[in-house]
Amino acid sequence: MRDTMRAMIVPGLVLSGGFSQRMGAPKALLEIAGETFLARIVRTLREGGVDDVVVVTGAHDAVIRASIDDWRPPALAPRVVFNPGYARGQLTSLLAGLAAVDHPGVSAVLVALVDHPFVGAGTVATLLARWRATRAPVVRPQLGGRHGHPVIFDRSVFDALRHAPLDEGARAVVRACGAAVLDVPVDDEGVILDIDTPEQFAAVQGRQARS
Repeated sequence: MRDTMRAMIVPGLVLSGGFSQRMGAPKALLEIAGETFLARIVRTLREGGVDDVVVVTGAHDAVIRASIDDWRPPALAPRVVFNPGYARGQLTSLLAGLAAVDHPGVSAVLVALVDHPFVGAGTVATLLARWRATRAPVVRPQLGGRHGHPVIFDRSVFDALRHAPLDEGARAVVRACGAAVLDVPVDDEGVILDIDTPEQFAAVQGRQARS
């Protein structure tokens, strides 16, 4: 059983290729309690059981790489992959990351978004456990009837992701899986709390200051 668990390799992809136009600054480098969004997400994934974490960059590749170069100790730094097609949408970043991690032995991939920095490590661990128990093609968290992130895609849908239309992205694959999608109820607001604007960022800063 332990060997089987080891064989179920699930790398994590943090998609950070967008322009951050509404925010006006790279969301990966925004800070909460002295920790950047990106550092917080990478730490959360590792604490939740994801050993191999890859950050997919795009519009802000240089500044994100420069930030990661300063991480201490360096062993904590994730791998970085540049998506040259980032302007064509989020699916291109997912596929760039998938190309970097897909090799024999990889059984699924966990996809996280850089604008969802408040997901808990326990949620990541729960999603991984439910995927391992079911091998569902898609596993995603659900809070109050709303679907969130991160999302696990089983190897069985890798080719479907590669052939998905860019205008629909991974949603087309999720929709095609229908009832086979596993929605995992969680008590974690972070799965639906995305930070896209200065106003949203200010609101969460205020909440952190009061907590």
